[in-house]
Amino acid sequence: MSKVLVVVELGDGKLRAHSLPGITAGQQVAASLSAELHLLVLGASPQAAAEAIAAEGWGAKTVHVAAHAGLEPFTAEAWADAIVVAARAIGPTAIGGTATSTLRDALPRAAALLGAPLAPEVTGVKGPRIFSREVWAGRALAELAMEGDLFFFTARASEFAPAQPGGAAASVASVDGVAANQRGVQVLSIEKTQSARPALTEAKVVVSGGRGMREGANFRVLEELTDLLGGALGASRAATDAGMVPADLQVGQTGKVVAPNLYIAVAISGAIQHLAGMKGSKVIVAINKNGEEPIFQIADYGLVAKWEDAVPRLTELIRARKG
Repeated sequence: MSKVLVVVELGDGKLRAHSLPGITAGQQVAASLSAELHLLVLGASPQAAAEAIAAEGWGAKTVHVAAHAGLEPFTAEAWADAIVVAARAIGPTAIGGTATSTLRDALPRAAALLGAPLAPEVTGVKGPRIFSREVWAGRALAELAMEGDLFFFTARASEFAPAQPGGAAASVASVDGVAANQRGVQVLSIEKTQSARPALTEAKVVVSGGRGMREGANFRVLEELTDLLGGALGASRAATDAGMVPADLQVGQTGKVVAPNLYIAVAISGAIQHLAGMKGSKVIVAINKNGEEPIFQIADYGLVAKWEDAVPRLTELIRARKG
């Protein structure tokens, strides 16, 4: 029976939430091919995490463990090598995962080493070996048909529901002979942003500000609303390019793609580049003083008002409602 191998990521020794949409995509690919679903866990010593993942099932037949000291901290070169070894040992028809910054870097390298095609940031599984994906910043949809004995894919997290644990427990198997050649790459340090807020790509509520916020100090108003809602703070590219907030808060085609239950866009015009990163949100609220901005065309709720008046009043009303 053919196999579909999904690469999952760990955080603090546990399965990361942003890997769950990739598992869902893998389940759909496996169903389309009448194949078994397999998972791959990589790290310096990921055995315990792999066993915990296997116990939850996830619809997988086997959780494979690729262990090597060179896999932590992450480098795309080392991960690509390990994935190639796993692919040759397991013999899957397809290899994929969520289109995170990690797998967007590692999977194309592994595909190139194996001479296999890659379907990047797919938005749907249309049939055996057929995917849909957005092109021209979401203005059109393309369908990709994959050829060859092996193909790769990455799944856009906003387009696939997070997988749920369940089903029979999977078995756990080790991948022998794991290689991890970093090719001279050295990770000198890792700078982590410490925040009590949820990760931008995993938050259920996102409040984003745009160029109209004018300066970074004004984002404190949005931070108050964000914390009240238990959400994550985001920004448009114009705001990050202007240095108002750090670049890792950027939502958009060249930033992070999010699909929260609630997305509040404040002083954001709604350029196509930004819309490509958040239009999958379940409910979109737009606040902008210019009622002709494109953001209102996709918003579920729109308020034409200055953010200086609207956001403090909204914060006040929410605080009173919660209290």
